[in-house]
Amino acid sequence: MNAALNPPAPALDQVDWAGKNYLVVDDFIGVRQLLRESLRSLGARNIDQASSGGEAMALLTRLRYDVVLCDYNLGEGKNGQQVLEEARMRNLLLPSSVFLMVSAEKSVESVMGAAEHQPDAYLVKPITEGVLLTRLNRVWRRKQVFRLIDQAYAEKDYLRAARLCDEQIAAQRVHEIDLLRMKARLMEKSGQPGKARDVYEKLLAQREYQWARAGLAKIRMADGEFEQARQMLQTVIAENRYYIDAYDQLALAYQGMGLHEEAAAILDRAAKLSPNSVPRQRNLGQACLRLGNIALAEKAFRKCIAIGEYSIRKTPDAYLGLARVCGLKNDPKEALQLLLAAQREFGADHEDMPLRAKITEGLVYHESGDYRRARKAGDELEELLRSNAERPDTATCLEMATLLFAVGVKDAPVELLCYIVRNNHDNTLLQDEVQKIFDKARMGEEGQVLVRAARKEAVDLMNQGVLLWKTGKLPDAVAWMRDARKTLPNNVRILFNAVQIMISHMQQRGHDPDLDAEAHGILERIDRLQPGQQRFAQLMEQLGALLPQAAAPQADPPAAEEDGAAAA
Repeated sequence: MNAALNPPAPALDQVDWAGKNYLVVDDFIGVRQLLRESLRSLGARNIDQASSGGEAMALLTRLRYDVVLCDYNLGEGKNGQQVLEEARMRNLLLPSSVFLMVSAEKSVESVMGAAEHQPDAYLVKPITEGVLLTRLNRVWRRKQVFRLIDQAYAEKDYLRAARLCDEQIAAQRVHEIDLLRMKARLMEKSGQPGKARDVYEKLLAQREYQWARAGLAKIRMADGEFEQARQMLQTVIAENRYYIDAYDQLALAYQGMGLHEEAAAILDRAAKLSPNSVPRQRNLGQACLRLGNIALAEKAFRKCIAIGEYSIRKTPDAYLGLARVCGLKNDPKEALQLLLAAQREFGADHEDMPLRAKITEGLVYHESGDYRRARKAGDELEELLRSNAERPDTATCLEMATLLFAVGVKDAPVELLCYIVRNNHDNTLLQDEVQKIFDKARMGEEGQVLVRAARKEAVDLMNQGVLLWKTGKLPDAVAWMRDARKTLPNNVRILFNAVQIMISHMQQRGHDPDLDAEAHGILERIDRLQPGQQRFAQLMEQLGALLPQAAAPQADPPAAEEDGAAAA
């Protein structure tokens, strides 16, 4: 191991608390002063204070703090959970930073909500200087072990992070279990689920770690083994009813099995245990809306809007979903107010907001029985499709097709559904959803033919590029895949194979800065479309190895497909 790159963790009595930057966040000045004095007794000099979540975010944006002490309840505005959530998502904390959640709140709801965003420790008031020092020392030492690993993870260099885990395991046996847990997650992200499975199984042979069992279940789901994953996750929940992530994963397993009522029920159980998660309430609302459980959908969407007011995870989905609920309840007036609120709140940050609002407006009118206005919204959408070659995301296309069929339009929704299939030609679950929309429109047999033809078109388009690669016509292969990307800009398999061919081109003909930048741009698009894809980390590392003075491993050839086969 390179000692210069991986310095040993400092002894507890060697931590220089005096030279670090601190942020104390609490809405009561007396508590801030007490915490400030406790830090000063450790020798701290550079201590900033914030009286609200908004003030804390402004300070975190300006300076990288070594230690953050943040109260959970901060009065009006963001709470401590939302401060931590946003700081993590915006990368405002250094890998070595310590975030301590402080609260007098002992309720399961508050503790669970904070714990889901993984503060380094949760301290219950009142806090003595001795407790504070003990926690700081313990957490700081652990953070130094993971500092370089976290940095590599933040840079999405998962394979380097995994190698750093191995190096630290050799030097830091006391943290071996945590390092193995991190390594398993990295193996999954870097496209090596088999190695992740080996780590989890090795750990489970020693002791029944619930997180290892849940990790194995995720790998089973990725392999399509939903029933096995279901059994494993139910075992985890039976042993620890507060393991919230297991509930979310179990809901995904049920959805993969087509058991949507069971998925909604498990999300409802999770939301009762930890109700302050914006994504979970949104997912629960959408699952219930799909099932026609209007009462529970309304409850979930209203909760989502309430807790999301100051959250970085605030989303228009809850507003649009609640508008749909109002339409089903024959209350178009509130529905239209919600749509106006959504456009006011999110219009500046979401380019497709007017389109999504118009789709929801049409659905609301149709579901409340105002077919004339529903048809008018459909005509406006059809005109938008004719005048704009770009298509929105998959979920929006599905909703638009559903509305257009409902108001009597045929050609435009057919084109949308075929577009979805071409861009997701290896996603059988999504193709089943497309087929259900055709069936509902009384186009079942015709839909089957259209789905097969669209899938074949995408496969043929990709295979032609692979053929050019295999026959050594690399410039032609790169150009072909560039055109394929223009035709199917959201087909992740085509995007991946385009990058693979670019890598092969540079391996044989030398590094090309323009091609390198183009390949990185494609990978960034993939990560936005479908984050966490297995090939992402492998191709990122291969691109990194192509930089001058780096030794480049040979790229695996992109695989051709037969109609309906899995992509490379």
